[in-house]
Amino acid sequence: MSERREAAAATAATPAPVIVSDDPASFPHGVLAERHPALVARVLDTVPYGPAERAALTALLDNHLKGVVEPPEPDAPGAERWTEEWGLPAHLGRSWFAAPFLWAESYFYRRFLDALGYFGTGPWRGVDPFRPFKLAELDGPGTDEELAALDELAGHPPAERATALLHGSLWGNRADLGFRLSVESGHGTGTSGTTGVSGTTGVSGAMGDARLVADDSEALWSLFPVSTLCLVADNAGRELVPDLLLIDHLLRHGGAERAVLHVKPHPYYVSDATTADVLDAVGRLHRAPGEAGDAGRRLWSALAGGRLVLRAHPFSCAPLPYVDMPDDLRREFTAADLTLLKGDLNYRRLVGDRLWPPTTPFARPTAYFPGPVAALRTLKSDVITGLDPHTETTLVEAEGQRWRTSGAHALIQVRP
Repeated sequence: MSERREAAAATAATPAPVIVSDDPASFPHGVLAERHPALVARVLDTVPYGPAERAALTALLDNHLKGVVEPPEPDAPGAERWTEEWGLPAHLGRSWFAAPFLWAESYFYRRFLDALGYFGTGPWRGVDPFRPFKLAELDGPGTDEELAALDELAGHPPAERATALLHGSLWGNRADLGFRLSVESGHGTGTSGTTGVSGTTGVSGAMGDARLVADDSEALWSLFPVSTLCLVADNAGRELVPDLLLIDHLLRHGGAERAVLHVKPHPYYVSDATTADVLDAVGRLHRAPGEAGDAGRRLWSALAGGRLVLRAHPFSCAPLPYVDMPDDLRREFTAADLTLLKGDLNYRRLVGDRLWPPTTPFARPTAYFPGPVAALRTLKSDVITGLDPHTETTLVEAEGQRWRTSGAHALIQVRP
Protein backbone atom coordinates (compact mmCIF):
# COMPACT_ATOMS: atom_id res chain seq x y z
CA MET A 1 0.00 0.00 0.00
CA SER A 2 1.35 3.43 -0.93
CA GLU A 3 2.13 6.08 1.69
CA ARG A 4 -0.81 8.17 0.46
CA ARG A 5 -3.22 5.26 0.73
CA GLU A 6 -1.94 4.44 4.19
CA ALA A 7 -2.55 8.04 5.27
CA ALA A 8 -6.05 7.95 3.81
CA ALA A 9 -6.79 4.71 5.62
CA ALA A 10 -5.53 6.17 8.89
CA THR A 11 -7.76 9.20 8.47
CA ALA A 12 -10.79 7.01 7.87
CA ALA A 13 -9.97 4.88 10.90
CA THR A 14 -9.68 7.79 13.33
CA PRO A 15 -11.90 10.60 12.06
CA ALA A 16 -12.56 13.77 13.98
CA PRO A 17 -16.17 14.47 15.06
CA VAL A 18 -18.52 15.63 12.32
CA ILE A 19 -19.78 19.18 12.89
CA VAL A 20 -23.51 19.45 13.63
CA SER A 21 -25.74 22.39 14.53
CA ASP A 22 -27.53 21.28 17.69
CA ASP A 23 -25.61 23.48 20.16
CA PRO A 24 -27.44 26.85 20.39
CA ALA A 25 -24.16 28.55 21.26
CA SER A 26 -22.34 27.22 18.21
CA PHE A 27 -21.51 28.91 14.93
CA PRO A 28 -23.39 26.27 12.85
CA HIS A 29 -26.56 26.75 14.90
CA GLY A 30 -26.38 30.47 14.24
CA VAL A 31 -26.13 29.87 10.50
CA LEU A 32 -29.26 27.74 10.40
CA ALA A 33 -31.28 29.70 12.97
CA GLU A 34 -30.26 33.27 12.08
CA ARG A 35 -28.58 33.53 8.70
CA HIS A 36 -31.09 31.42 6.82
CA PRO A 37 -34.13 33.43 8.00
CA ALA A 38 -32.28 36.64 7.13
CA LEU A 39 -31.54 35.25 3.67
CA VAL A 40 -35.18 34.37 3.06
CA ALA A 41 -36.25 37.88 4.03
CA ARG A 42 -33.61 39.46 1.84
CA VAL A 43 -34.53 37.42 -1.24
CA LEU A 44 -38.24 38.12 -0.84
CA ASP A 45 -37.48 41.83 -0.43
CA THR A 46 -35.32 41.88 -3.55
CA VAL A 47 -37.08 39.65 -6.08
CA PRO A 48 -40.85 40.01 -6.82
CA TYR A 49 -41.73 36.35 -6.53
CA GLY A 50 -45.44 35.59 -6.66
CA PRO A 51 -47.69 34.44 -3.81
CA ALA A 52 -47.13 30.73 -4.48
CA GLU A 53 -43.35 31.01 -4.38
CA ARG A 54 -43.45 33.22 -1.30
CA ALA A 55 -45.72 30.80 0.52
CA ALA A 56 -43.53 27.84 -0.41
CA LEU A 57 -40.37 29.57 0.79
CA THR A 58 -42.01 30.66 4.04
CA ALA A 59 -43.20 27.10 4.63
CA LEU A 60 -39.70 25.77 3.99
CA LEU A 61 -38.22 28.18 6.52
CA ASP A 62 -40.80 27.18 9.13
CA ASN A 63 -40.00 23.52 8.55
CA HIS A 64 -36.28 24.25 8.63
CA LEU A 65 -36.48 25.96 12.02
CA LYS A 66 -39.16 23.90 13.76
CA GLY A 67 -39.75 20.71 11.83
CA VAL A 68 -37.87 17.72 10.50
CA VAL A 69 -36.12 16.90 7.25
CA GLU A 70 -38.64 15.98 4.56
CA PRO A 71 -38.09 14.55 1.07
CA PRO A 72 -38.37 16.70 -2.05
CA GLU A 73 -41.27 16.20 -4.41
CA PRO A 74 -40.89 12.83 -6.15
CA ASP A 75 -40.74 14.44 -9.58
CA ALA A 76 -38.20 17.11 -8.57
CA PRO A 77 -35.17 17.00 -10.88
CA GLY A 78 -32.26 15.29 -9.16
CA ALA A 79 -34.36 13.95 -6.29
CA GLU A 80 -33.11 10.43 -6.92
CA ARG A 81 -29.51 11.58 -6.49
CA TRP A 82 -30.28 12.89 -3.02
CA THR A 83 -32.01 9.63 -2.14
CA GLU A 84 -29.59 7.17 -3.69
CA GLU A 85 -26.21 8.90 -3.45
CA TRP A 86 -26.29 11.86 -1.10
CA GLY A 87 -27.62 10.42 2.14
CA LEU A 88 -31.17 11.77 2.37
CA PRO A 89 -32.77 8.61 3.87
CA ALA A 90 -30.46 8.78 6.91
CA HIS A 91 -31.81 12.21 7.86
CA LEU A 92 -35.52 11.99 7.04
CA GLY A 93 -37.69 12.64 10.07
CA ARG A 94 -34.82 14.17 12.05
CA SER A 95 -34.34 17.78 13.06
CA TRP A 96 -32.33 19.83 10.61
CA PHE A 97 -30.11 20.77 13.54
CA ALA A 98 -29.23 17.11 14.20
CA ALA A 99 -27.93 16.49 10.68
CA PRO A 100 -24.30 17.21 9.78
CA PHE A 101 -23.89 20.95 9.29
CA LEU A 102 -22.59 20.61 5.74
CA TRP A 103 -25.43 18.31 4.77
CA ALA A 104 -28.14 20.49 6.35
CA GLU A 105 -26.85 23.65 4.68
CA SER A 106 -26.63 22.01 1.28
CA TYR A 107 -30.10 20.48 1.48
CA PHE A 108 -31.57 23.80 2.60
CA TYR A 109 -30.25 25.52 -0.52
CA ARG A 110 -31.59 22.74 -2.72
CA ARG A 111 -35.06 23.01 -1.15
CA PHE A 112 -34.76 26.81 -1.37
CA LEU A 113 -34.51 26.56 -5.16
CA ASP A 114 -37.33 24.02 -5.27
CA ALA A 115 -39.61 26.39 -3.36
CA LEU A 116 -38.92 29.21 -5.82
CA GLY A 117 -39.55 27.11 -8.91
CA TYR A 118 -35.96 27.11 -10.13
CA PHE A 119 -36.16 23.51 -11.32
CA GLY A 120 -39.83 23.64 -12.31
CA THR A 121 -41.58 24.28 -15.59
CA GLY A 122 -43.04 27.69 -14.75
CA PRO A 123 -41.83 31.25 -15.41
CA TRP A 124 -39.25 31.17 -12.58
CA ARG A 125 -37.41 28.20 -14.05
CA GLY A 126 -33.68 28.89 -14.13
CA VAL A 127 -33.95 32.30 -12.44
CA ASP A 128 -31.09 32.75 -9.97
CA PRO A 129 -32.60 34.24 -6.79
CA PHE A 130 -29.18 35.49 -5.74
CA ARG A 131 -28.27 37.18 -9.02
CA PRO A 132 -29.20 40.72 -7.88
CA PHE A 133 -26.73 40.45 -5.00
CA LYS A 134 -23.97 39.12 -7.25
CA LEU A 135 -24.44 41.83 -9.87
CA ALA A 136 -24.65 44.62 -7.30
CA GLU A 137 -21.27 43.59 -5.95
CA LEU A 138 -19.73 43.05 -9.38
CA ASP A 139 -20.89 46.46 -10.62
CA GLY A 140 -20.10 48.33 -7.41
CA PRO A 141 -17.39 50.94 -6.81
CA GLY A 142 -15.25 48.44 -4.90
CA THR A 143 -14.72 46.48 -8.09
CA ASP A 144 -13.80 49.66 -9.95
CA GLU A 145 -11.08 50.36 -7.38
CA GLU A 146 -9.70 46.85 -7.61
CA LEU A 147 -9.55 46.93 -11.39
CA ALA A 148 -7.91 50.35 -11.43
CA ALA A 149 -5.16 48.93 -9.19
CA LEU A 150 -4.23 46.56 -12.03
CA ASP A 151 -2.85 49.49 -14.01
CA GLU A 152 -0.40 50.27 -11.21
CA LEU A 153 0.51 46.60 -10.95
CA ALA A 154 1.34 46.40 -14.66
CA GLY A 155 4.64 48.20 -14.16
CA HIS A 156 6.02 45.53 -11.84
CA PRO A 157 7.82 42.33 -12.83
CA PRO A 158 5.61 39.32 -13.65
CA ALA A 159 6.64 37.51 -10.47
CA GLU A 160 5.51 40.41 -8.30
CA ARG A 161 2.23 40.54 -10.21
CA ALA A 162 1.79 36.81 -9.64
CA THR A 163 2.21 37.25 -5.89
CA ALA A 164 -0.24 40.14 -5.81
CA LEU A 165 -2.82 38.25 -7.88
CA LEU A 166 -2.51 35.16 -5.70
CA HIS A 167 -3.05 37.39 -2.70
CA GLY A 168 -6.08 39.00 -4.34
CA SER A 169 -7.55 35.58 -5.05
CA LEU A 170 -6.90 34.51 -1.47
CA TRP A 171 -8.66 37.44 0.14
CA GLY A 172 -11.55 37.68 -2.29
CA ASN A 173 -13.48 40.83 -1.54
CA ARG A 174 -10.39 42.29 0.14
CA ALA A 175 -8.56 41.98 -3.13
CA ASP A 176 -7.98 45.73 -3.35
CA LEU A 177 -5.76 45.43 -0.28
CA GLY A 178 -4.08 42.47 -1.90
CA PHE A 179 -3.20 44.31 -5.09
CA ARG A 180 -1.92 47.42 -3.36
CA LEU A 181 -0.23 46.08 -0.26
CA SER A 182 1.47 43.22 -2.03
CA VAL A 183 3.13 45.68 -4.37
CA GLU A 184 3.96 48.16 -1.62
CA SER A 185 5.55 45.45 0.53
CA GLY A 186 8.20 44.78 -2.10
CA HIS A 187 7.85 41.03 -1.66
CA GLY A 188 7.49 38.35 -4.28
CA THR A 189 10.50 39.26 -6.39
CA GLY A 190 11.72 35.74 -7.00
CA THR A 191 10.92 34.09 -10.31
CA SER A 192 10.75 30.64 -11.71
CA GLY A 193 12.38 31.05 -15.11
CA THR A 194 10.35 33.41 -17.28
CA THR A 195 6.95 32.14 -16.25
CA GLY A 196 6.10 35.10 -14.07
CA VAL A 197 5.48 32.78 -11.15
CA SER A 198 6.83 33.89 -7.82
CA GLY A 199 9.46 31.89 -6.03
CA THR A 200 8.99 33.67 -2.70
CA THR A 201 6.04 34.01 -0.41
CA GLY A 202 5.25 37.72 -0.37
CA VAL A 203 1.79 37.29 1.07
CA SER A 204 2.69 37.33 4.73
CA GLY A 205 4.49 40.60 4.26
CA ALA A 206 1.50 41.99 2.42
CA MET A 207 -1.16 41.37 5.02
CA GLY A 208 0.86 40.65 8.13
CA ASP A 209 1.72 37.34 9.80
CA ALA A 210 -1.17 37.59 12.25
CA ARG A 211 -3.73 37.36 9.44
CA LEU A 212 -2.15 34.55 7.46
CA VAL A 213 -2.28 31.59 9.85
CA ALA A 214 -0.59 29.16 7.47
CA ASP A 215 1.48 30.04 4.42
CA ASP A 216 2.63 27.35 2.00
CA SER A 217 2.87 29.81 -0.87
CA GLU A 218 6.51 28.98 -1.55
CA ALA A 219 5.58 25.31 -1.89
CA LEU A 220 2.67 26.31 -4.12
CA TRP A 221 4.82 28.31 -6.52
CA SER A 222 7.33 25.46 -6.67
CA LEU A 223 4.67 23.32 -8.39
CA PHE A 224 4.54 25.67 -11.40
CA PRO A 225 4.67 25.65 -14.36
CA VAL A 226 1.96 23.08 -15.02
CA SER A 227 0.28 21.73 -18.10
CA THR A 228 -3.25 21.67 -16.63
CA LEU A 229 -4.46 23.67 -13.64
CA CYS A 230 -7.84 22.94 -12.08
CA LEU A 231 -9.25 25.84 -10.08
CA VAL A 232 -12.37 25.03 -8.08
CA ALA A 233 -14.11 28.38 -7.74
CA ASP A 234 -15.87 29.70 -4.67
CA ASN A 235 -17.87 32.92 -4.88
CA ALA A 236 -19.11 34.96 -7.82
CA GLY A 237 -19.20 38.72 -8.22
CA ARG A 238 -16.32 40.72 -6.89
CA GLU A 239 -14.61 37.61 -5.51
CA LEU A 240 -14.52 35.77 -8.83
CA VAL A 241 -12.69 38.58 -10.59
CA PRO A 242 -9.33 38.00 -8.80
CA ASP A 243 -9.58 34.26 -9.56
CA LEU A 244 -9.99 35.01 -13.25
CA LEU A 245 -7.14 37.51 -13.19
CA LEU A 246 -4.87 34.91 -11.59
CA ILE A 247 -5.83 32.39 -14.29
CA ASP A 248 -5.18 34.99 -16.99
CA HIS A 249 -1.74 35.73 -15.57
CA LEU A 250 -0.77 32.06 -15.41
CA LEU A 251 -1.95 31.40 -18.95
CA ARG A 252 -0.23 34.51 -20.26
CA HIS A 253 3.14 34.02 -18.57
CA GLY A 254 3.59 30.28 -18.92
CA GLY A 255 2.45 29.23 -15.47
CA ALA A 256 -0.17 26.95 -17.04
CA GLU A 257 -0.84 25.79 -20.56
CA ARG A 258 -4.51 25.18 -19.82
CA ALA A 259 -6.91 25.95 -16.99
CA VAL A 260 -10.10 24.16 -15.99
CA LEU A 261 -12.45 26.27 -13.87
CA HIS A 262 -14.98 24.29 -11.84
CA VAL A 263 -18.18 26.17 -10.99
CA LYS A 264 -21.58 25.18 -9.62
CA PRO A 265 -24.25 23.76 -11.96
CA HIS A 266 -26.92 25.89 -10.26
CA PRO A 267 -27.14 28.64 -7.62
CA TYR A 268 -25.78 27.52 -4.27
CA TYR A 269 -24.85 29.07 -0.93
CA VAL A 270 -26.02 32.50 -2.12
CA SER A 271 -22.85 33.65 -3.84
CA ASP A 272 -21.24 30.53 -5.30
CA ALA A 273 -20.16 30.97 -8.90
CA THR A 274 -22.05 29.44 -11.83
CA THR A 275 -21.30 29.54 -15.55
CA ALA A 276 -23.49 32.64 -15.90
CA ASP A 277 -21.48 34.34 -13.17
CA VAL A 278 -18.22 33.59 -14.98
CA LEU A 279 -19.61 35.20 -18.12
CA ASP A 280 -20.75 38.22 -16.11
CA ALA A 281 -17.29 38.59 -14.57
CA VAL A 282 -15.47 38.21 -17.90
CA GLY A 283 -17.86 40.74 -19.42
CA ARG A 284 -17.22 43.14 -16.55
CA LEU A 285 -13.49 42.89 -17.17
CA HIS A 286 -13.94 43.17 -20.93
CA ARG A 287 -15.81 46.48 -20.54
CA ALA A 288 -13.23 47.96 -18.18
CA PRO A 289 -10.48 50.31 -19.33
CA GLY A 290 -6.78 49.61 -19.14
CA GLU A 291 -5.22 46.38 -17.92
CA ALA A 292 -8.54 44.97 -16.72
CA GLY A 293 -10.05 45.27 -20.18
CA ASP A 294 -7.02 43.59 -21.73
CA ALA A 295 -7.37 40.72 -19.26
CA GLY A 296 -11.07 40.41 -20.07
CA ARG A 297 -10.35 40.12 -23.77
CA ARG A 298 -7.67 37.49 -23.17
CA LEU A 299 -10.02 35.48 -20.96
CA TRP A 300 -12.75 35.65 -23.59
CA SER A 301 -10.30 34.35 -26.17
CA ALA A 302 -9.09 31.64 -23.79
CA LEU A 303 -12.66 30.44 -23.31
CA ALA A 304 -13.35 30.51 -27.03
CA GLY A 305 -10.09 28.77 -27.86
CA GLY A 306 -10.22 26.08 -25.20
CA ARG A 307 -7.30 27.16 -23.02
CA LEU A 308 -9.82 28.02 -20.30
CA VAL A 309 -12.49 25.36 -19.89
CA LEU A 310 -15.55 25.48 -17.62
CA ARG A 311 -16.88 22.48 -15.70
CA ALA A 312 -20.10 22.28 -13.68
CA HIS A 313 -20.19 18.78 -12.20
CA PRO A 314 -23.31 17.86 -10.16
CA PHE A 315 -21.08 16.84 -7.23
CA SER A 316 -20.05 20.48 -6.90
CA CYS A 317 -23.40 20.98 -5.12
CA ALA A 318 -23.27 17.74 -3.14
CA PRO A 319 -23.66 17.78 0.66
CA LEU A 320 -20.62 15.54 0.98
CA PRO A 321 -16.85 15.90 1.32
CA TYR A 322 -14.59 15.39 -1.67
CA VAL A 323 -13.42 12.06 -0.27
CA ASP A 324 -16.79 10.77 -1.54
CA MET A 325 -16.39 12.21 -5.05
CA PRO A 326 -17.61 10.03 -7.95
CA ASP A 327 -15.17 8.29 -10.24
CA ASP A 328 -15.60 10.63 -13.20
CA LEU A 329 -14.73 13.69 -11.12
CA ARG A 330 -11.82 11.85 -9.56
CA ARG A 331 -10.48 11.17 -13.05
CA GLU A 332 -10.69 14.88 -13.88
CA PHE A 333 -8.66 15.85 -10.82
CA THR A 334 -6.21 13.02 -11.50
CA ALA A 335 -5.58 14.40 -14.98
CA ALA A 336 -4.65 17.84 -13.60
CA ASP A 337 -1.12 18.71 -12.56
CA LEU A 338 -2.49 20.82 -9.71
CA THR A 339 -5.94 21.40 -8.24
CA LEU A 340 -6.46 24.69 -6.42
CA LEU A 341 -9.57 24.91 -4.25
CA LYS A 342 -10.86 28.35 -3.36
CA GLY A 343 -12.82 29.45 -0.33
CA ASP A 344 -14.23 28.23 2.94
CA LEU A 345 -16.86 25.78 1.65
CA ASN A 346 -14.42 24.00 -0.63
CA TYR A 347 -11.98 23.74 2.28
CA ARG A 348 -14.66 22.14 4.44
CA ARG A 349 -15.33 19.63 1.69
CA LEU A 350 -11.64 19.02 1.04
CA VAL A 351 -10.61 18.14 4.59
CA GLY A 352 -14.05 17.04 5.82
CA ASP A 353 -16.43 19.21 7.85
CA ARG A 354 -15.06 17.94 11.14
CA LEU A 355 -13.62 19.29 14.36
CA TRP A 356 -10.06 18.36 13.59
CA PRO A 357 -7.44 19.37 16.14
CA PRO A 358 -6.04 22.53 14.52
CA THR A 359 -2.53 21.07 14.50
CA THR A 360 -3.61 18.06 12.42
CA PRO A 361 -1.27 18.06 9.40
CA PHE A 362 -3.06 19.27 6.28
CA ALA A 363 -1.67 16.26 4.42
CA ARG A 364 -3.58 13.84 6.64
CA PRO A 365 -7.23 14.62 5.74
CA THR A 366 -6.26 15.34 2.12
CA ALA A 367 -4.29 12.12 1.57
CA TYR A 368 -7.14 10.67 -0.52
CA PHE A 369 -7.06 13.50 -3.09
CA PRO A 370 -5.88 12.22 -6.49
CA GLY A 371 -2.99 14.56 -7.18
CA PRO A 372 -1.32 17.71 -5.89
CA VAL A 373 -3.85 19.95 -4.16
CA ALA A 374 -3.77 23.43 -2.65
CA ALA A 375 -6.28 25.51 -0.71
CA LEU A 376 -6.73 29.30 -0.66
CA ARG A 377 -9.18 30.18 2.07
CA THR A 378 -10.32 32.92 4.40
CA LEU A 379 -11.50 31.40 7.68
CA LYS A 380 -15.30 31.58 7.99
CA SER A 381 -16.17 28.30 9.74
CA ASP A 382 -14.89 26.09 12.54
CA VAL A 383 -12.86 23.70 10.39
CA ILE A 384 -9.09 24.11 10.44
CA THR A 385 -6.02 21.93 9.97
CA GLY A 386 -2.32 22.46 9.48
CA LEU A 387 -1.55 25.04 12.17
CA ASP A 388 1.63 24.95 14.18
CA PRO A 389 1.06 24.86 17.97
CA HIS A 390 2.44 28.36 18.54
CA THR A 391 0.07 29.88 15.99
CA GLU A 392 -2.93 28.15 17.52
CA THR A 393 -1.97 29.25 21.04
CA THR A 394 -1.45 32.84 19.95
CA LEU A 395 -4.81 32.98 18.17
CA VAL A 396 -6.74 31.46 21.07
CA GLU A 397 -5.11 33.74 23.62
CA ALA A 398 -5.93 36.81 21.54
CA GLU A 399 -9.41 35.92 20.25
CA GLY A 400 -10.78 32.82 21.93
CA GLN A 401 -12.30 30.82 19.08
CA ARG A 402 -13.53 33.82 17.05
CA TRP A 403 -10.54 33.58 14.73
CA ARG A 404 -12.05 30.46 13.17
CA THR A 405 -15.15 32.19 11.81
CA SER A 406 -14.53 35.94 11.58
CA GLY A 407 -13.06 36.03 8.07
CA ALA A 408 -10.17 38.11 9.41
CA HIS A 409 -7.60 35.34 8.88
CA ALA A 410 -6.60 33.30 5.88
CA LEU A 411 -4.39 30.41 4.83
CA ILE A 412 -2.52 28.96 1.88
CA GLN A 413 -1.97 25.22 2.27
CA VAL A 414 -0.46 22.70 -0.12
CA ARG A 415 -0.23 18.93 -0.29
CA PRO A 416 2.11 18.12 -3.19
